[in-house]
Amino acid sequence: MTQIGYGGDYNPEQWPREVWDADYEAFALAGVDTLTVGVFAWAHVQPAEDRYDFAVLDAIVDRAAAEGKRIVLATPTGAMPPWLAHAYPDACRVDFEGRRHVYGQRHNACPSSSDFRRLSVALAGRLAQRYGDNPAIVAWHVGNEYGGSCWCPACGEGFRDWLRKSYGDLDRLNHAWNTTFWSHTFTEWEQIPPPNALSEHWRGPDHTAFQGITLDYKRFMSDALLGGFVAEKAAIREHVPTTPVTTNFMGLYQPIDYHRWAPHLDFASWDNYPPEDTSPVRTAARMALAHGLVRGLKGGQPFWVMEQTPSTTASRDVNAVKRPGVLGLWSWQSVAHGADAVLYFQMRHSRGACEKYHGAVLDHAGRTDTRVFREVAALGAEFARVGDAVLGARTPARVALLVDWDSWWAVEMSDGPNRDVRYLQVVAAYHRALWQAGTPLDVVPVTADLSGYDVVVAPLLHMVKGDLAERVAALVERGGSFLTTALSGRVDEDDNAFLADVPGPFAGLLGLRVEETDAQRPDVVNPVAFGGDVHDARHVFEVIVPESAEVLGTYGADFYAGTPAITRAARGSGSAWYVGTLLDDAGVAAVVRSVLDEHGLVGPLADVPAVEVAERVTASGERYLFLLNHSGSRLTVPCPADGVDLLGGGALAAGDDLELAPAAVVLLRCQ
Repeated sequence: MTQIGYGGDYNPEQWPREVWDADYEAFALAGVDTLTVGVFAWAHVQPAEDRYDFAVLDAIVDRAAAEGKRIVLATPTGAMPPWLAHAYPDACRVDFEGRRHVYGQRHNACPSSSDFRRLSVALAGRLAQRYGDNPAIVAWHVGNEYGGSCWCPACGEGFRDWLRKSYGDLDRLNHAWNTTFWSHTFTEWEQIPPPNALSEHWRGPDHTAFQGITLDYKRFMSDALLGGFVAEKAAIREHVPTTPVTTNFMGLYQPIDYHRWAPHLDFASWDNYPPEDTSPVRTAARMALAHGLVRGLKGGQPFWVMEQTPSTTASRDVNAVKRPGVLGLWSWQSVAHGADAVLYFQMRHSRGACEKYHGAVLDHAGRTDTRVFREVAALGAEFARVGDAVLGARTPARVALLVDWDSWWAVEMSDGPNRDVRYLQVVAAYHRALWQAGTPLDVVPVTADLSGYDVVVAPLLHMVKGDLAERVAALVERGGSFLTTALSGRVDEDDNAFLADVPGPFAGLLGLRVEETDAQRPDVVNPVAFGGDVHDARHVFEVIVPESAEVLGTYGADFYAGTPAITRAARGSGSAWYVGTLLDDAGVAAVVRSVLDEHGLVGPLADVPAVEVAERVTASGERYLFLLNHSGSRLTVPCPADGVDLLGGGALAAGDDLELAPAAVVLLRCQ
């Protein structure tokens, strides 16, 4: 690559050939160098089970290569054709209510269907055999936005096979699921049903009488979908030995444990469609969390943004356009966090169906004089100007935020203490506090090596698995800080409560025990005094008995008024912090700043939280600082380092006043 990859999903099969010429003229104007093709091509590549027709895809690939574009070739198995569902109705999913779906929608294929697996793998192999030696193809893109679940008989059988491999025997399974409760002891594997609305669930898929079976079904379904990806990748590898293979994740997406998938990807990629938020700063923080999560999947390797919209989505009740400058701002933010390619969905507006109003580089008229196209072209010119300077560069960090899908699933399916608690909201609040403090951070799984970090933050770490508690203790003993929250350390990997004082394996390290856990409605606020200020706390209020921990914050109301809400325990050369409730944003920020201050890790622009500072460092040691103004207003900030601005031009010195327009980006090559 000679520059940050730039382009996106291109589906010329939807338009007459004469449109293609105009498309490529526009792509040249916009600086587009990368096209993803074939994502939804199954029906025209294989119009019947016994017939392939590559004429259209041949023309698409040949034209892209002739125009000098880098090609990401997709296996079009994210949307199966009608003939497949008609011939093999069992390939369609069964929903949570037990209904077999008929053809329609996009994600409708059962991951346990032998017919779907056979046909999808065969198609992947045929594509690899035909196009595998094309030098224009720089990556393979398997499927599309994997997701969803199925509860059909085939999945039931697949689940039982998965359980046999996971547990070995029924005694171990019964122990893990605590089946002596309600006389649920299984004596034959065949007795185990897929947990659906007719089985263990009380109030939908995430509220269940038996958390163990439901948790394992989530793990199984994630693995079953992964099995399809792995099988298609293997078919590609038979003909394409080295070209990298990926699929497009969806960032902060609960149904699939991306940490389980990560080892099977050659590089990570994701689709950046942040939820609507009235606060541009909160939106930017959430995107930073998702970028960090995806970067952390491959140990900090650069990733790709496989999709983003140049203007607007079409799948929400209200679909606002990106304001002027936001496209460039968000795109550069992804690069600042480790993206080596920034691609769009879609290159040209679809003529019909549900995405005809989804934003595109080219509108239905194909105009190149629109605001959207001008911004796309301006960004392409900036990427060309920067060239390959930041490609492959890493994002060093001394702070880690732990994210764990098992804890995410377990805490939200638990029957108590409070169904209003949402894992992602709590994790996002702590991430936002770290982000606004201006400290570089990694978002990593609980299995990550913690030895390179000074601070580890683990909100709502409900489930504690493996040797995590020992590794956290080692971090603290050598001088690091650990911060966790209410509802952490409650259950083991089987989602069974530890037969010990709460918070289980962390109790000794934290120097406390939780005697009771109170829960209240969202409108009930308990004030918590900390650091000279009072902060609102909601949802969960743990009654803490300190044993060797120092009390730093106390409740202000209810029968536990005056008792600890926030503690710190000195251990070895480090500290272990505990927040026994769910604080408001200001409270979270105050605690996080206190932890970071112990290590001098608060960033130079922390007092201007709307200006994000991020860093990438090349293998040769060159440092690149990104400053991004998310405020929506003009701001003046001090330059954090000496360097040359690769976008604005000119040398800058540390301490110089920088005038940042709304959505401004500064890319500083440090000296």
